[in-house]
Amino acid sequence: MRVCVATTLHHPEDARIMHRQIRALLDAGHEVTYVAPFTHFNVTPVPPITAIDVRRGGVPRAALRRGAKDADLLILHEPELLVALPFRHPPVVLDTRDEPEGPLGRRLVARARRLHHVLEPAAAEATLAATEPPPPGDTRIVHIGRLTTDKGVNELVGLAQRLAPHGIRLDLIGAADREVRPVLRDAQRVGLLDWFGYVPNRHALRMAEGALAGLCLWREPSARPPTKVLDYMGRGVPVVTTPVAAAVVRQAGCGSVVPYGDVDAALEAVLDLKEDPARRAKLGAAGNTLARLHHHWPDHATAFVARLEKWAGVAHELAV
Repeated sequence: MRVCVATTLHHPEDARIMHRQIRALLDAGHEVTYVAPFTHFNVTPVPPITAIDVRRGGVPRAALRRGAKDADLLILHEPELLVALPFRHPPVVLDTRDEPEGPLGRRLVARARRLHHVLEPAAAEATLAATEPPPPGDTRIVHIGRLTTDKGVNELVGLAQRLAPHGIRLDLIGAADREVRPVLRDAQRVGLLDWFGYVPNRHALRMAEGALAGLCLWREPSARPPTKVLDYMGRGVPVVTTPVAAAVVRQAGCGSVVPYGDVDAALEAVLDLKEDPARRAKLGAAGNTLARLHHHWPDHATAFVARLEKWAGVAHELAV
């Protein structure tokens, strides 16, 4: 099967896209063409992927036309890419966090023939869970993922400032939007936090191990919980999150849910964990158990590839 995967917004090394979905396709013997903003993120693609470089945030009509030309399946990671679909195209898989809504969303969906929407945990909500992660410590908290205003950068920095007198430091692991970088640099300069920038997912997960808490302070609801929450759970780290991930955190019994924009509540949740080693160990273990049972990516990869093969209408033959 020949698959074209396209994104203009995500980092080309995005954990879900590159290290789970594309890797599963390659391991199953399929061919992958990857349309992504490699130059923007200073990433050099490596074989066996066929890479097509595009401008970040653009409408890559020529790139999609080229990538979809001989493909059996086209996977899009932003609904806006439906605008750039060539007239003749293979079946389309739209893997986005939310369903396209409103008149514009309906018009975009109407452009695609044989459109499938991936929102199942097997396709998106998965992590690489550790078997025996270290217990949570008491000197640092961690945030994995892109840093933007709507994902709580101001709340993260405010929390770091409030926690400094308690000997707790914030580790930020992820790229940041241009407009929030000065705030992060200033906070790092005065010693409130360490901002590591983009780190490959497998290394970011190891860096999170042993943290007092993993943070998710998104400001708005989402159709599915942020993957970072499952990453914390998979590494045995207690979670402090806004209601965006309330369902999975309460199901696992692995952390605290605080109101949107409430730094005081987040502060109280972190300090409660610091003062109770037995509780944070229990929360970390509970999250890790659920992540290993239900969200460990290797357990879902085969089914994910089989679903794509079905949608493409091809019978997989193992490469010789």
